[in-house]
Amino acid sequence: MTSTATKLSPPEQPGWRGAFRDFTRDHGFQPLRVEGKLPEDLRGTLMRVGPVSFGVGTQRYGHWFDGDGGILAVRFDGSSAQGAARRIETQSILAEREAGRITHSNYGTSIPLLTKLTGRGGKKNAANTSVMAWNGRIFALFEGSVPTELSPEDLRVLGETNLGVIVSNFSAHPHRVPSRKATYNFGMRFGRVTTLELYEMPDGGAVKHLGQVPLPGPTMIHDYIVTERHLIFFVTPLRLKVFRMLLGLGAYSENLEWRPELGSEVLVIPIDDLANPVRIEAEPFFTWHFANAYEQQDGRLVVDYVRFPDFGINTWLRELPRGVPSSNVGGRLHRATVDLKERTFRTEERSAVSCEFPRVSPWVQAREHRYLYQAVHSGPAALSGPFDALAKVDMTTGREERFGLGGEPYATEPVFVPRAGATQEDDGYVLTQVYDAPSDLTYVAVLDARNPGAEPLAKAWFEHSFPITFHGGFMPAK
Repeated sequence: MTSTATKLSPPEQPGWRGAFRDFTRDHGFQPLRVEGKLPEDLRGTLMRVGPVSFGVGTQRYGHWFDGDGGILAVRFDGSSAQGAARRIETQSILAEREAGRITHSNYGTSIPLLTKLTGRGGKKNAANTSVMAWNGRIFALFEGSVPTELSPEDLRVLGETNLGVIVSNFSAHPHRVPSRKATYNFGMRFGRVTTLELYEMPDGGAVKHLGQVPLPGPTMIHDYIVTERHLIFFVTPLRLKVFRMLLGLGAYSENLEWRPELGSEVLVIPIDDLANPVRIEAEPFFTWHFANAYEQQDGRLVVDYVRFPDFGINTWLRELPRGVPSSNVGGRLHRATVDLKERTFRTEERSAVSCEFPRVSPWVQAREHRYLYQAVHSGPAALSGPFDALAKVDMTTGREERFGLGGEPYATEPVFVPRAGATQEDDGYVLTQVYDAPSDLTYVAVLDARNPGAEPLAKAWFEHSFPITFHGGFMPAK
């Protein structure tokens, strides 16, 4: 299967380029200008993490995923908002900044072999992908390394940690199973056999290393999804050229090879029986992110995810911070049904627009859901840049509605916050970080989930811009 890339003809100086400037204006929580009226029951903190510095000295990193991490946070108290923005300074980030040049390898950035052999470089912890709140602690996550703990008060770095049990790395996509009062995550360990290392994070307890499950080969897995009883992984036909990596030849992403002849594997792991996973063969495809999954009464699993025909999207992600990508392989929202008894995998497209970063209400995580929220491109002319719109998708009727943001907005992953006392799945607010190109400023929009076509209920404006972030979450006030 080949990519169905859309060739792009964007303007010479797109407005969104301002969202990829290095951020240096660190500050703690301070009052934000609020346009509109904040809901009285919106109380808590939105936190978002992403790459905010795209090089060191005169050298630029090789990929968007390599940027040094930063965190943007907004505290809502029902009538006002305070915002903070900081770079996340891990040991490897500080070492490069002090050296004034690139000294650590990363996803799309390699360092000279001599630097590797002499031990003057190393592997970078960019702390740039997501944020996790667990047992009153805050962590910036980066799947190539261990978590970086941040102060809940002012977001300063407290240190990098393996949480006592992490044996390799720690994915940037932990998922919670409310019925188990626990959050689950994974890491990957490469060796003679590549394995998934699985972790459980109980509410109020210590992290547990549940065990490991072998994979069909050295691959890359960015995200996975959970039901109340299962961990679900889509193992796509990406294969890492391990020998080249061991020789120090090229960056990690340069050594990822798309091999469609291998097909994909749907790997379903019972949480209470890791030794007996179910493996189902599937056609070749690629996925970055899942929205949710649940179990039907007949035992079949339903999985909502964004699907790509192959790994061509990696080129667009590499080129975007540099200016104008040459093509875009847009993802499409899909719903899959996994039959564990028949060992079959069936999938169907649920939205024809280019999309990513699907989310559901935290109320329905690991359970059946009707509504899904995602970042989308508003049309063919928008494909050259970041996502410029948000959509609400009714997974029952297929109806899709766009949220009104106005102007020239570049929106990030939508985060759903239920209203106080809500009884319906979509009774709440959708929060998104927006880069406003005309003003060159960043704001957080508060949107009414039940009325997508309306103007934002409120916008909380920073006095500066902040680069586009990848993932985040909302931590309700105590």
